[in-house]
Amino acid sequence: MIKSYFASTNRHSQTRNTPVNPHLDSPRQPSVLQNTSRVSPLLIRVAYLLGHYIVLPSFFGHIKVTGRENIPTSGPVILAPTHRSRWDSLVLPYATGRCVTGRDMRFMVTSNECQGLQGWFVLRMGGFPVNIERPAIATLRHTVELMQQGEMLVIYPEGGIHRDGQLHPLKPGIARLAVTAESTYPGLDIKVIPVGIHYSEPYPNWGTDVNIHIGEPIKAADYMNGNLKQEAKRLTADLTHKLKQLSHQEVKISDRIFIEIHN
Repeated sequence: MIKSYFASTNRHSQTRNTPVNPHLDSPRQPSVLQNTSRVSPLLIRVAYLLGHYIVLPSFFGHIKVTGRENIPTSGPVILAPTHRSRWDSLVLPYATGRCVTGRDMRFMVTSNECQGLQGWFVLRMGGFPVNIERPAIATLRHTVELMQQGEMLVIYPEGGIHRDGQLHPLKPGIARLAVTAESTYPGLDIKVIPVGIHYSEPYPNWGTDVNIHIGEPIKAADYMNGNLKQEAKRLTADLTHKLKQLSHQEVKISDRIFIEIHN
């Protein structure tokens, strides 16, 4: 699906502001997938401020962040975090978003998370839906356009939430998107950044401590040396290795220097 989309795209006719054509979606796709992110400038500012200064500091105990310097201040970025709780999508902006780096975030989310009131909020906070089983061409195009615009995307490479503290096999989507987009539009300089998230409790509750480890970027341009399918597999393997390293930081926590934010 991804390869066929890029193969049929005329790279010279694409611009950063090219709108997504909803009619490119397969008629089998749910209608919600025809929606892309509709960022509300006012809502996103208020939500970031409330979350950063009131909600998260009030709910959690200590929030510790390391590796914040690895987040570029500009250019296309794909954050690839471990997925341990629904809180992940709130602590990530706290650690890397507007109040820290000056950057907003775009989340790729499953279509069932874009229903009702929650869906209204998700879409206007930069989220956009994807059908994991049958990703629509318009959704893939929107993802690439966001990268062309230098946005910071969040895609959970493990797929679902895993509370056992172990890294589960990564889905190939991030690597395929990154290497194919970089190949189709040379010079994008897409960076994939591993992020390890750890809670002191498997089901976070009031007073739970959070450790967020941001790893060094993986440059998609370094995976342009051969067959894209094989290069995507190599990128996935490297991302897996880095996420495992970040997961092990909990054992070596005393050897690290943290940015610590107290309530």
